[in-house]
Amino acid sequence: MAISFNSALGIHEKALHVRAKRAEVLANNLTHANTPGFKARDIDFKSILRNQMGSGSMNIAATNSRHFGAGGADMVNPQLLYRTPLQPSLDGNTVEEQVEMSRFAQNTMDFQASFQMLNGKFKGLKNAIKGDV
Repeated sequence: MAISFNSALGIHEKALHVRAKRAEVLANNLTHANTPGFKARDIDFKSILRNQMGSGSMNIAATNSRHFGAGGADMVNPQLLYRTPLQPSLDGNTVEEQVEMSRFAQNTMDFQASFQMLNGKFKGLKNAIKGDV
């Protein structure tokens, strides 16, 4: 019987990709904290996850090359959203360093948790293949 990594690993692999992409976006925001007119961006991880979980029950096929995908938000290349600042600066920059640092730290912890869950899945698969109980 063949092992399906998609069913064995679930959404954890894709979640790691989104969390890594979000870390890039948040780091970019922090890099441009003093750039006049820079607009802070972010990824809405919860809505992407919700769309991915809901898309498993739909079976829609595109009949034209110009149709959008039916799976909702793409987890590998998620849509970047602009963030509404609590206190925008006079130069038009919407990066709030403390907020960005907090979100970056939270995303790092979430990435680590997803990584540990994925690592546990691989250990379980390895034990199943070896026959360990």
